Amino acid sequence: MTIRAPKINWTLRTAVQRVLESLPPITQIVAAATTAYLFAYFVLGHQNPIFAVTVSIAALGFTRDARLRRVFETALGMVVGIALSEVFLLTLGKGAWQMAIVLFVALVSARFLSGTAAFSLTVGIQAMLVQIMPDPDGGAFVRSLDGLLGGVTALVFTAFIPRDPIGMASKDAGKLFAVFLDAVDALAAAVKNVDVKVVDAALVRVRRSQPLVDNWRMSLDSAVSISRISPLLRKHRGELSDQMRLMRGMDLATRNLRVVVRRVDFLIRDGVPRPYLADLFEQISAATAVLAKGLEGPDALEDAQKMFLDIIHQLDPKRFGIADQLREASVLLLLRPLLIDLLCASGMAEDAARAELPEV
Repeated sequence: MTIRAPKINWTLRTAVQRVLESLPPITQIVAAATTAYLFAYFVLGHQNPIFAVTVSIAALGFTRDARLRRVFETALGMVVGIALSEVFLLTLGKGAWQMAIVLFVALVSARFLSGTAAFSLTVGIQAMLVQIMPDPDGGAFVRSLDGLLGGVTALVFTAFIPRDPIGMASKDAGKLFAVFLDAVDALAAAVKNVDVKVVDAALVRVRRSQPLVDNWRMSLDSAVSISRISPLLRKHRGELSDQMRLMRGMDLATRNLRVVVRRVDFLIRDGVPRPYLADLFEQISAATAVLAKGLEGPDALEDAQKMFLDIIHQLDPKRFGIADQLREASVLLLLRPLLIDLLCASGMAEDAARAELPEV
């Protein structure tokens, strides 16, 4: 039996892009960790405030979920782990079996508090540092105080000096729109040129689009959560509300697009070109490109809505003389819920969008 080494998909371009996208959280983490260290060292007089630094770093992290609640829960779990370790250190002393007990309790407690494996390991590491490192000057629970300081610092930086959650959400939105538009353009080319390979490739890409939706939702949830407490983001609440509606509509539209791609993949295998479908897909692509500009301002949403209304009024099989051809008419029927989702993304109520559908 041959064991293959895992494929490492690394390129200089993706590495540089990853670094550039990580600069806001890197800057925030460095500033928070430095602030926590300086306060503990110069104000509290702690000579080695390692937990002030490590807790602030771990609580902020690189996760897209930068909500205050997530930062608070992470910091609290770590401080509790440090405090428990110090309690065991005072009552049981140091040793191999004591360390094993502390690690077991810390991991069990962390798994109880959070389902994230990385969080549990972080708590376990903090507890082990307490057990192994020399006792600090200042007596018991100095390290717990440092951990608490690190957690508070992380919370303050999350609320008042946040990373760029709106920018991150917009970038995630752009990635989803790129995949969506690529798939619609592929459908237009496939039905015009009867190219099965093109639609098959589009099907593969659109099936992998759900993580893009999930990333956008998580980034947007974080931005909305921070905007409720951060004075720097409070003025963007309306913009975030519009983007939340846009995200929900695009989530549903992307799900429906997967169904449409599968249906077109089946339809064109008869070798018949369908220029009218290509024209519809081109119109949808153009309108969705305008919708994507809605991330920059509401005017684009209104323009996209008008374009989608023009398209949805065309979705009647009788218009193209295929009302009695179920195999062909099915694509038009599947485009109807897709257009409703896109209209909702542009700001129209679902009932109003449904009312625009032509009777069939």
